[in-house]
Amino acid sequence: RRCQQTSEEQVKALRIKTPNLEQAALNLSGGNQQKIIIARWVCKDTDILIFDEPTRGIDVGAKLEIYELMNRLVAKGKSIIMISSELPEVLGMCDRILVMRSGRITG
Repeated sequence: RRCQQTSEEQVKALRIKTPNLEQAALNLSGGNQQKIIIARWVCKDTDILIFDEPTRGIDVGAKLEIYELMNRLVAKGKSIIMISSELPEVLGMCDRILVMRSGRITG
């Protein structure tokens, strides 16, 4: 019961568009699949989250929802390490930026 309640809360909080909780993730859109993955990690209630290309290959609306979620997590005191190859995304979302190339910090 607790697991289902948590799932319902996450579906609502992340605005995951699914007909029901039993729906297989592979039948959902890319953006909703990404939000399911994020929801699983958010449920772990860790202080630091690593988002590796969190918006790769998803539509603009889903990107905005993920950005909003990330901002809410930071407002709750969570730390996020975001890895992204999209410079506008990095500039818009990050407080501090490291540039890496071939495993080395270059900027």
